Amino acid sequence: MSEDYTVEHEDAPGYGRYFIALPGGLEAEMTYRKIGADIIAIDHTYTPPEFRGRDLALRLITRGIADARDKGLKVQPVCSYAVVQFRRHPDWADLLAP
Repeated sequence: MSEDYTVEHEDAPGYGRYFIALPGGLEAEMTYRKIGADIIAIDHTYTPPEFRGRDLALRLITRGIADARDKGLKVQPVCSYAVVQFRRHPDWADLLAP
């Protein structure tokens, strides 16, 4: 499908999230915790069942990875989806937190 969903970002002290507002008041989201000044831990991704199969979670994590790269942050994938995506994208390896 060719829906053009917009990825939005909310950042707060200690945590943040990327989300896509969906019809019906639903949201797909990826959340993270800040670990120190230069590491984020992606700890949760979720897409409502009726919107799965549209690569929304991948859009969220890809945006988060791009922002981390731009800001010089390292990433610790914690949730299973983030772990799998890091395995699928060896070009993200330089962002892995030690």
